Formats: sequence, C-alpha cells, structure tokens
Amino acid sequence: MIITIDGPAGAGKSSVSKELARRLALTYLDSGAMYRALALYMLEKGVDIDDEAAVTEHLDHVKIGFKNGSIYLGSRDVSDLIRTPEIDVASSAVSRIPAVRKYLTQLQKEIGRKGNIVAEGRDMGTVVFPEADFKFFLTASPEERAKRRMAQLESRKKNIVKHEIILQQIKKRDKADTNRAIAPLRPANDAIVIDSTNLSFQEVVEKIIDIIHEGKKR
Repeated sequence: MIITIDGPAGAGKSSVSKELARRLALTYLDSGAMYRALALYMLEKGVDIDDEAAVTEHLDHVKIGFKNGSIYLGSRDVSDLIRTPEIDVASSAVSRIPAVRKYLTQLQKEIGRKGNIVAEGRDMGTVVFPEADFKFFLTASPEERAKRRMAQLESRKKNIVKHEIILQQIKKRDKADTNRAIAPLRPANDAIVIDSTNLSFQEVVEKIIDIIHEGKKR
C-alpha cells in the first residue's frame, strides 16, 4: 500500500505521516526532508542556491539516506539541522531546479518500489506516486502554520524568530511552491483535502485512518 500526504509548509504533514506509518506498520518517506538536506549541503558548501548550473554540478556529490527514522547526509544525521526557517526558504529555491527534482524523484520512486509506505511532501500524489492507494492534502491557515512552526522551534530550543517573520516566510514559500513551473503545489485530482486549522494532531490522524479503513472495505 502507498499513502501520500501532500501540503504546504507547516501543515503538520511530518508528524501526522510519522504517526500514520507507526499505526499502520508502514515505512515513512519524508520527501521534504530530502530537499532540506540537499539545500543544507549546498549552503554548507557555499553553493549559490539560485545558480541552477552550480547546484546541478554538485548533485553527484550529495548522498542522502534514511536510518531509524532520521535523515543523513553521508554518515551525518542532519535531522535537526534541516528544521530552520533558513532551510525552509533554501529548500524551496532548490526544489525549483529541474535537475534537483529529477534526482530526488528517482530516489523517492526507488524507495516506493518496495511498497508499504506513507510518502509525505508536496508532489507525492501528483508526480511521484500518482498510482497511490490513498492520497491526502493536508493544509491549515498561514497564521496557524506560523504558530506551529514557532512552537516547533521553541521545543527544539532553537533561536526564536518573531511570529511575523515566520508568517512572511510561510506566505513566501506558499507563493513559490504554488507558482513554480515544475510540479507546483496542488492537491491531486483524487486527493482528500483536510484543513487542520481547527483540528488537533490526534483528530487529523484518526480522520485519515478512518478514511483508509473505510476505503479498504469497499
């Protein structure tokens, strides 16, 4: 079984997908973390992320993998390093580069061939796994997503950024993701859209599981 969960930044896709994978005994594929890890690599190497040729040239040196629920660049666990507002913006920039999307899409498809996954990202249901058994699009208001991102940073004891700044970054990211020429952010035609603005984490998880169980009965 393949389940896809797409949606904008800060909608709660990661936490919901992890819990779904745990509850349904499936593998969790965090495609967004892959773009973030690649962006981190470019920034650390001093590569101009707006220079398509330079980013493309460095792709062969990027080694991304998952282990025990964490994402690695080579042998280094970068799970915490990629969860910052700076990486939010950088990952959006690199995701617009055709060679980057091709490189990571191929890697995601390879993982998906093994089946039994919950794939989370922005184009999982539209591009990477259009044949998925269940497709969901998880969203929330920009204000609520900014609030959640602040709480996430606080829980990880990161430098706290003002709510207004995070909100601006989220709106900027939304605009970039929905207007990019390649694989723009949008629900798949057959995706079930869930607005989590006024729903708790547990309510979202239970709603998705109920839909999956009901779908299996048909």
